[in-house]
Amino acid sequence: MKKYGKILMLASAITLFAAASSSAQIIVRARLGRPRTAVVVRPLRPSPRHVWVSEEWAPAGGTYVYHQGYWAEPPRPRAVWVPGRWRHHHRGYVWVGGYWR
Repeated sequence: MKKYGKILMLASAITLFAAASSSAQIIVRARLGRPRTAVVVRPLRPSPRHVWVSEEWAPAGGTYVYHQGYWAEPPRPRAVWVPGRWRHHHRGYVWVGGYWR
């Protein structure tokens, strides 16, 4: 009987560990789009060096929050902004944020 208790305890620990480690990413089962109320208006470019950074999604509280685009200066000469994208995951979609290349 003690052997079955140890096996059950080990199985529970493995299940909890797997659940905790899989929560590192937020999986979206319905692909999110730009909010219908969002109106994207590009303000004037602050300087010729600035580059438009398109809309992004940021993880917050178990979901994603929409952030409008903005002007930014590249971190180094000839850097190019690569916009974020939704990457298909076997259980839904995961947001891959934009970055400077």
